Amino acid sequence: MVKRIITGIVERTRAFAGDDRGIGVVELILILVVLIGLVVIFRDQLTSLVNSIFERIVNDSQAV
Repeated sequence: MVKRIITGIVERTRAFAGDDRGIGVVELILILVVLIGLVVIFRDQLTSLVNSIFERIVNDSQAV
C-alpha cells in the first residue's frame, strides 16, 4: 500500500516535471519582471537620457 502511494507520487512528480505547457508564459513573465526591475533601478539615468535626446531633437528641429 505505501509502496503504491510512493510510486504514484513519483510518477506524478515525473509527469509534472516533464510537462512544459506553461513554460512560455513563465518565461515571458520573468522577462517582464527583469525589465521592470532594470527600469526601476536605472530610472534616473533613463530619464536623463530621454531628456537629453528630446533636447537634442528640439534644438535640431529649430535649426531647420
